Amino acid sequence: MTKPLTGKIALVAGATRGAGRQIAVQLGAAGATVYATGRSSRAGRSEMDRPETIEETAEMVTAAGGTGIAVRVDHLVPEQVRDLVARIDAEQGRLDVLVNDIWGGDPLTTWEKPVWEQPLEAGFRSLRLAIDTHVVTAHFALPLLIRRPGGLVVEVGDGTKAYNDDHYRLSVFYDLAKTSVNRLAYVWGHELKPHGGTAVALTPGWIRSEAMLEHFGVTEENWRDGAAKDPHFLISETPAFVGRAVAALAADEDRARWNQASVSAGELSQVYGFTDVDGSRPDGFRYITEVVETDRPADVTGYR
Repeated sequence: MTKPLTGKIALVAGATRGAGRQIAVQLGAAGATVYATGRSSRAGRSEMDRPETIEETAEMVTAAGGTGIAVRVDHLVPEQVRDLVARIDAEQGRLDVLVNDIWGGDPLTTWEKPVWEQPLEAGFRSLRLAIDTHVVTAHFALPLLIRRPGGLVVEVGDGTKAYNDDHYRLSVFYDLAKTSVNRLAYVWGHELKPHGGTAVALTPGWIRSEAMLEHFGVTEENWRDGAAKDPHFLISETPAFVGRAVAALAADEDRARWNQASVSAGELSQVYGFTDVDGSRPDGFRYITEVVETDRPADVTGYR
């Protein structure tokens, strides 16, 4: 099996679980050395209070064929991010891929309530987690990334720009968070282009994260049983799918064609040919738009 990212160095910020974890793993499967960061560690849990840890992620990266390095970092603390990048520089002397996947705002989000019924403190905290962390990380990491032409930044969010532009995302704070992530990729692309770098906003579809599986009362082995709760759950995808999308972008010598684009994992799978772990290519956002939002019966035929 070829490993097109052998010798490449990646930083996945927010790699503890969900999309971030599998982005790190799939980069490792392609041969990369991956620094996996987050606040949840065997030394203690973050405010998310979940069992997944960055050490587990790093071990999964190594098991997949790469080199995983766990670093406990709070990306809201500039000094911690500065020290992280200094360590990568000292140990590797380069950075080829930066993935900004930090979020952690779900427990803080009040869904489908107008702004006057929103708790401000929790809402502003979610914006800091979603936006400030990405800006702080870019501030310190991009000078290392641009030392060599060809660097890639991936901003991971929820919803493409085209989708988010004309959809209310169920909360003013969530809406601001997810539209801002897409805009950040546009900004980074403008700033990186003179240095030969590329920035892309990338969204998974309906992702079967650890928390989502728990919500539906299923495991990855019997996930289809979740359709009893919501028949549209059959369009869902594993976190590995968006991970393979990032790996495909990183391995593409012509990745600059995507600079400042906002795309979904489903869209990229049609271009690069990668699949989800079951061999399918779920196109989640097209399904949501064409089936769910038009009140058609659940049927994934032609969408995965």
